Amino acid sequence: MNKVDFKQYSLYFAWIVSIVATLGSLYFSEIRGFVPCELCWYQRILMYPLALILGIGTFQNDHSVKKYVLPLASIGWFISLFHYLEQKVPGFAKIKPCANGVPCSSEYINWLGFMTIPFLAFIAFTLIIVLMLFIKSPKKNK
Repeated sequence: MNKVDFKQYSLYFAWIVSIVATLGSLYFSEIRGFVPCELCWYQRILMYPLALILGIGTFQNDHSVKKYVLPLASIGWFISLFHYLEQKVPGFAKIKPCANGVPCSSEYINWLGFMTIPFLAFIAFTLIIVLMLFIKSPKKNK
């Protein structure tokens, strides 16, 4: 696949990433019964609309969705990073402990000793951001 082909399909790939992330979070909460913590909810609030926005952009071949996707994915990226640090860095969780429900420092999964749910979200947001950066911004008519 050459550069032109990859750029052409980057919107589609970003949409697939957002769908997998959305279905993965629903699997963990609805099928496995993991109760989302506060930071998980914020990540969901930012990921779920991406599946819809990127889906519409993919089917309409509208690369202008980049201007909506990048801010949502970037905020989600920072929240995921913060959440992952809260889980893995000793003492980091004391910066903002969760007030109610499941503590944000708890780990439902810990695959290979480092892959937690916030890590998976972090990877998804990272992939979406990188794929959006491959898309050329539409030229404005002056």
